[in-house]
Amino acid sequence: MKKDRPTVHDIARELNITASTVSRALNDHPRISDSTKKAVLNMAKKLSYQPHRIAAALRKGRSHIIGVIVPTADRNFFASVVRGIEEMANQSNYQVMICQTYEDPHKEAAAIEALLSSRVDGIIASLSKRTENFDHFLKVKNKGIPLIMFDRSNDQLGVSHVVIDDYLASYKAVEHLIEQGCRRIAHFTNFQKINIYKERLRGYKAALEDHGIAYDERLVVASNLQLQDGRESMMKLLELAEIPDAVFSSSDLGAMGALQVLKEKDIAVPERIALVGFSNEPFTMFSDPPLTSIDQHTKRMGNIASEMFLEEIKASPIEKFIPKKIVLSPELVVRKSSLKIRRSA
Repeated sequence: MKKDRPTVHDIARELNITASTVSRALNDHPRISDSTKKAVLNMAKKLSYQPHRIAAALRKGRSHIIGVIVPTADRNFFASVVRGIEEMANQSNYQVMICQTYEDPHKEAAAIEALLSSRVDGIIASLSKRTENFDHFLKVKNKGIPLIMFDRSNDQLGVSHVVIDDYLASYKAVEHLIEQGCRRIAHFTNFQKINIYKERLRGYKAALEDHGIAYDERLVVASNLQLQDGRESMMKLLELAEIPDAVFSSSDLGAMGALQVLKEKDIAVPERIALVGFSNEPFTMFSDPPLTSIDQHTKRMGNIASEMFLEEIKASPIEKFIPKKIVLSPELVVRKSSLKIRRSA
């Protein structure tokens, strides 16, 4: 049978002192002598004692753990945001517990329950693409636990969130393509269940309108924006009587899928069809040609999400905390995939 984890009672029994004395020694209580503290710490190490975080959280009212919920941890975007969150959290002696939803609202709700059971002090989250019901997030808010959203958010939740200006990002991308002489610009979008894709579509339409180009709904293809989706979306566009001369994708993976199809069909990029993606994933600079993309300043986004949590957790219980929204300015990183016009040095 597996041996139970050692407790303060085991340490007390070995040293012939009370469990309360052990507990005070472990918490560096000033009324416990240095010699007793040293003896307790040495015995704790010998017995491989680990404090029970949930029990400690119940006693102290704080666990010093932040729960972070992401759709997936294997994408550079979310990994970089988590790095930014952890960087600021660690400076304030907080640890980070990460849960992945895999774009599944049921897993998202289960992650919320797991984090609440672990007595986290707050939750920082990015919505699943398929989330339509927000009751599990409202449960966090109603418990008075700080809830911070990043990238994929919903204004109806009434919580602090940090995003980039998706409208401006999209506008910049499309305007860049127009400046390269493109007039028939296609757009890869999502199924429009969360704000970011609605804003990117709105920016796409606005850029066309401001430059006197008519909106053509046949050039807008909705999908889940993964690599295979990008391939299928590009194939659909190539079936049109008049194919596009550019594609602006709301994800880099979608753009890479399109690039694969174009290379297979010997359609020159960017000469015949220019490409722009979104997120500036590391692989974009190594594609052939390198992919123009929108940089979302992910690490800074994570830093700000942590700062928002720390500000809320330190807020006075007397004064009602007012949620805030921070919008970061996007950066268009121009590479060869969109440069139809070759500028001389």
